[in-house]
Amino acid sequence: MSLTITLHKGDLLEATTQLIVNSANSQGVMSSGVAGAIKKAGGSSIESEVKELAPISVGQAVITTAGDLSYEGIIHAPTMKHPSEPIPAKQVELATIAALRIADDKGYASVAFPAMGTGAGDVAAEEAARIMMESMQMYMVDNQLSDVHIYLFTDELYEAFQCHE
Repeated sequence: MSLTITLHKGDLLEATTQLIVNSANSQGVMSSGVAGAIKKAGGSSIESEVKELAPISVGQAVITTAGDLSYEGIIHAPTMKHPSEPIPAKQVELATIAALRIADDKGYASVAFPAMGTGAGDVAAEEAARIMMESMQMYMVDNQLSDVHIYLFTDELYEAFQCHE
């Protein structure tokens, strides 16, 4: 099965996929950015659940329930060890691949991503776009996962990802 990647200008929480990805930290703290928005919309039970699974190494991912959100689950794929720390761009690749792998291994067909590492991680939009799109394109091998959506909150992010479609 081939993997389809679709870009959207908008909010990750508008996705109609089975899963969404939280660009997380290893401790499971959901205080700001994408994590904070997920917690605000879905409830603090999501954070409590992921903290029970912490620490989660960069390059690994876990799935929790989605709290009050309609998704089948939330993938927590850390890009950083501690909340709100700048990261090397390589960690975007590790987190992206970990999220794809766990979604595929668990038999899900669709997942939505934010622009990993571009908030608190301070990775440039262009670099994150290149890394995420290359990682996803390399993942287009025999797998269950067939539908990947990337939700981009700003014009700058959307334009950077469009350059790598």
